[in-house]
Amino acid sequence: MLEWLVVYVCMGVAGTWLARRYALHRALIDQPGERRSHSVATPRGGGISIVIALLVATVALGIRQPTQAPLLLAFGTGLLLVAGIGWIDDHRPLSPWWRLAVHVLAAGLFALAVGDLHSSFTWAVCAFVATLVLTNVWNFMDGIDGLAASQALLAAVGLSAWAGGAWGWLALALAAACAGFLPFNFPRARIFMGDVGSGALGYALGALVAVSAVRLEGRAALVLLPVSVFLVDATLTLARRILRGERWWSPHTQHAYQAWARRAGHISVTVAYALVSLVVIICAWALAFRGGAFITGITIAWYTCCTFFWLGLQKKYAGAVS
Repeated sequence: MLEWLVVYVCMGVAGTWLARRYALHRALIDQPGERRSHSVATPRGGGISIVIALLVATVALGIRQPTQAPLLLAFGTGLLLVAGIGWIDDHRPLSPWWRLAVHVLAAGLFALAVGDLHSSFTWAVCAFVATLVLTNVWNFMDGIDGLAASQALLAAVGLSAWAGGAWGWLALALAAACAGFLPFNFPRARIFMGDVGSGALGYALGALVAVSAVRLEGRAALVLLPVSVFLVDATLTLARRILRGERWWSPHTQHAYQAWARRAGHISVTVAYALVSLVVIICAWALAFRGGAFITGITIAWYTCCTFFWLGLQKKYAGAVS
């Protein structure tokens, strides 16, 4: 199976190169603006390469491990739905409510499959929430060079240790495809992943979180650690925009990472986020053999620290938080 990871890296590289040529030919270009964090016109849609690699991995794993085929089929169908609506949106902007409706459908399909496989309504709800939330979190947080892809790579590697079997390999396939995409997106972005990529990454990670949580059972809080940096920034920023009565679904540059990047630059922020996530993932692996109550307490403590970190960044780089 290790040789397949090389294949997925190559698919990421070749697919992104082709996507960039296509985007330039079709004039799919993100222009700089007040609601964007980049200063140079850049083609979008490169995330299609990651989607294709993931779909190939899903089919291959479904064939090799038929017991997981129904769940992998539901995952692949949902991935196609999320990536498909994102691909359309990259070509001509759609209403956010249409995108959300498709995301709900995709999350629902996967949740039904999880609930049926494990005969558990609770795990079905968890799967629905995880896939729907992370689909949109990764879409919200895809705003500076290399950030969304590097965080997805690290989170996928982190979750691979707990997902097990076909899903562990799927997580590594996701990481490999992101590794193939990243040279085009960091340290200087020559193409953005677009909605086709950001939404699909979030959906895939949501599915991995759900599957990993089922396997960990009483230690399920661990799965929240690899995605904590993104989840806190996105959730708190969204909550603040809602409380302020703003159009929370519209593009903006109010995330903590965006405020920080305006002062420190994209490279510094992406590397800093990656280092924090790497340390958290290593600690999470070390905690895997501890009791559920201890793990839950550590997870709550870490999320509290992230909250204060978010507040500190907002106060320092974006003015006082109201």
